Amino acid sequence: MEQTTCLVVGGGPAGMILGLLLARAGVDVTVLEKHKDFLRDFRGDTVHPTTLDLLDELGLGAEFAKLPARKLDQIQLATANGLQTFASLQHLPGKHKYIAMVPQWDLLDLLARAADAEPGFHLRMNTEATDLVRTDGTVTGVSYRTVDGSTGEIRADLTVACDGRDSVLRAAAGLASQSWPTPMDVWWFRLPRTEIDPAGAVPVVTPHRAAVLLDRGDYWQCATLIGKGTDEVARRGPVDDIMRTMSDSVPWLKDRVDALTSWDEVKLLDVQLDRLNTWHTDGLLCIGDAAHAMSPVGGVGINLAVQDAVAAARILAAPLLSKTVSTRDLAKVQRRRTLPTVVTQGMQRFLHARVIRPALDGGINIAGSPRAPLPVRILRKIPVIRSIPPFLVARGIRPEHAPGFARRTTPT
Repeated sequence: MEQTTCLVVGGGPAGMILGLLLARAGVDVTVLEKHKDFLRDFRGDTVHPTTLDLLDELGLGAEFAKLPARKLDQIQLATANGLQTFASLQHLPGKHKYIAMVPQWDLLDLLARAADAEPGFHLRMNTEATDLVRTDGTVTGVSYRTVDGSTGEIRADLTVACDGRDSVLRAAAGLASQSWPTPMDVWWFRLPRTEIDPAGAVPVVTPHRAAVLLDRGDYWQCATLIGKGTDEVARRGPVDDIMRTMSDSVPWLKDRVDALTSWDEVKLLDVQLDRLNTWHTDGLLCIGDAAHAMSPVGGVGINLAVQDAVAAARILAAPLLSKTVSTRDLAKVQRRRTLPTVVTQGMQRFLHARVIRPALDGGINIAGSPRAPLPVRILRKIPVIRSIPPFLVARGIRPEHAPGFARRTTPT
């Protein structure tokens, strides 16, 4: 049996940020990651301005700037008369007026290197948490299985579930949640990009296809919407239907109508939207998608998870160091992060009902219209209103900042 002060399950952005911050506070922390590395395609690659601010505060801004990145600072709608700017991030407050598109594995490797410099940090790859360990009703750690089939237990004063929307620990704890139906699932795929293509994010909405293209330099990272639960039936048709139904209304995509050659190139995201009623029980805290699964609308899930981790580290570091962490401390984390979670999920539910469902039903044809829809035109003409969507997506409600014990000076 192994022992640690804080056991973090899940080596995604939330888990690695939490591990790094707690280790800098002097807490002995172990992070379990079930995979052998961080190399997974089509994970969220958006690094929002609040996370960029956090990296600066942690002294990691210069190293992050060396990573291969594209700066997303505008959203352009594809219309029959060409591209029309829908939103710009260039007027955001703060230093970072863009969303950085960076392969998530590069970000996680950066965080792992920084955390490895702390003597109390331990990263265990190839180690999957399989169940909770309880003592007299209190969670006191997890049982695990390694890639070679070995099993064991790690005991901890506090276990934090950062293992995503399909969290094993969340299920094992039996925590009650509320969920909302979503009208769509998402197909992810890559599409070649040329130098004369537009930059930034480009939503494409035709009567037969709704998609978003994200500029990744030499390729587009594409998300195309399908009706909820229709993946199996939709895959019975030819894969080139995806590009054909987009290029019919977007002329600059016509030279890539045959870019997809196999359904193996198209990955499915099962969209979920839910939230735990209580994020914790004795000895266990859930954060990120383990506490509140987010829709991909706005690409805000990673940002919220990182903010959860920062708040948790600030609130829990002292109780963990003094071995006095209690459910009252865990409840403080939930109270701190409930407002941004509720507001963001409310915005996503509104967009699901008013934009995405009509788009899936063929009731919106932006790409075939010479002008942007009336609500978009109104939004663009009123500066105060125009600034709200970019702010909510890029910075969000109640951004968190690195606690003093974790701050470092960025090397020049």
